[in-house]
Amino acid sequence: MKNNRRAVDERQKELLNIVISRGEVSVEELSERLSVSEMTVRRDLALLSDRGLLIRKHGSAASVTSAEKFSKYQPDVLECRGAISAYAATLVNDGDKIFINGSRTALNLLNHTGEKKIHVITNNGWALDGNYSQNVQLRILGGYAYEHILVGEYAIESLFGLTADKLFVGCAAVYWDGKFRYDIPSEIGINEMMVSRTTGEIYVLADHSKLRDRDDAMVYGCFRYPVPVTLVTDEKADPNILRQLRSSGLQVLIVSMDGTLKEDISQ
Repeated sequence: MKNNRRAVDERQKELLNIVISRGEVSVEELSERLSVSEMTVRRDLALLSDRGLLIRKHGSAASVTSAEKFSKYQPDVLECRGAISAYAATLVNDGDKIFINGSRTALNLLNHTGEKKIHVITNNGWALDGNYSQNVQLRILGGYAYEHILVGEYAIESLFGLTADKLFVGCAAVYWDGKFRYDIPSEIGINEMMVSRTTGEIYVLADHSKLRDRDDAMVYGCFRYPVPVTLVTDEKADPNILRQLRSSGLQVLIVSMDGTLKEDISQ
């Protein structure tokens, strides 16, 4: 799996370099130069576009400087994620046992739990660097490290016999029709296991920049949860996408920039 992921990363890096150097390149040409199918090229373009690294067009891709994208949006996005983390902490009760996946936004809720005594089970390596309350008991799953996330069969096996009252996860994107996307294939199985071992509420934390008004259904890792979940996002989310998410059956909690609940959109 590591070798496969490395090959994907290298291909996407080469694709991005081609687009940056040419300004705009057709899907057909990218397919020929990279020796992969046009479907694979479109999947790569969808991922790179969602990360703000290029502009996806009909039948082609155009370059965009990631520096401009980050200078414009990063401070705003970080502020929104902080508000979401603060609100998510209010969803945790004293004595709760919770799962947290590799999401930094989900993990950062532990900075806001105050004196609540909670038991946290996570595969998030960033948890090792946290300075949390002594009332937060951490259990780090085993496995091998992919960036900051612990993955692999051992991580999944570690979840057998474990349960939690609530689950807090992040995602790469949320689509208008209720699909969620995860970009690390080896983490998907862990997320699914956490879902199956959660006895109570499941919360997906995603700031407004992750909400999408198109359906890249062919992208690997894009799926609907088989159980009810609640999306927690911020007040800068597109109202049209929120309405569509409501129509898809999702419960949506809207958080103000001060970390309080602004609106609950549900069916």
